[in-house]
Amino acid sequence: MVVVEVINNSEQILTDVIVKVGKIGIWMETVGVIVVLWIIFQAVTLFFNRKRRLALYEIKDKVNILEKKIDRLSREIKSKR
Repeated sequence: MVVVEVINNSEQILTDVIVKVGKIGIWMETVGVIVVLWIIFQAVTLFFNRKRRLALYEIKDKVNILEKKIDRLSREIKSKR
């Protein structure tokens, strides 16, 4: 009789342990999905920021060229006076 009760209790404990481990597994899977989505989001953000940074470098180069031309024209105007 006691042996039967111990076996029945151990089955219930094992069932509870399996259920809790399953819940932990689901939480870990959820965290993994969140991490993967975060990595994808960061990669997309890095890609778009790179495009913007390259555009800013191009604008900077054009502004430098314009500054040189304006400086040269101002020197020519000063030399004519």
